[in-house]
Amino acid sequence: MANTILESECIACAACEPECPNAAISSADNTFVIDAALCDECAATGGDSACKAVCPVEAIVAA
Repeated sequence: MANTILESECIACAACEPECPNAAISSADNTFVIDAALCDECAATGGDSACKAVCPVEAIVAA
């Protein structure tokens, strides 16, 4: 499973993008998206998703 960003909740603050160790997050039309093929929900750190930890509006959820 990969994380996903809820477009309606994302405020495009960009806090998540530099936190992703897999470069799975990119900007797209006033929001950010997560490439499911690259996102492993930070498996190397025990599944504690770095992007979710820094999102100020909790727009990132498990898909």
